[in-house]
Amino acid sequence: MNEMTSNQAANPVHDRIRQEIKDNNVVLFMKGSPAFPMCGFSAAVVQALNNMGVQYKGIDVLTDPSLRQGIKEFSDWPTIPQLYIKGEFIGGCDIVREMQASGELAALFNDKGIPNTAKVGSA
Repeated sequence: MNEMTSNQAANPVHDRIRQEIKDNNVVLFMKGSPAFPMCGFSAAVVQALNNMGVQYKGIDVLTDPSLRQGIKEFSDWPTIPQLYIKGEFIGGCDIVREMQASGELAALFNDKGIPNTAKVGSA
């Protein structure tokens, strides 16, 4: 286990992921781009973020196989898309949709000081 941890610390893909989530308030690791999502799950999260008026950075994992695998290892989450807010891993498509429907996502954006157009309390 310790060997894996030290390997992860020296992993350039993990370093890149850390830098992206540090440099951007909202990051979506996805298949495709926000303009052209390449899977329904990525498209659903893009739609949720767009509907909430949130500015975010979409990162296409399909262009880099090491990133596609690396993000799964980094988060210990097996699927893509993956949403990060202020450096915190939030989850994938189902979690984002549930949080949006319940108003939790808008509350989280507000708590973290991320501008959005969502009305808290309206599902």
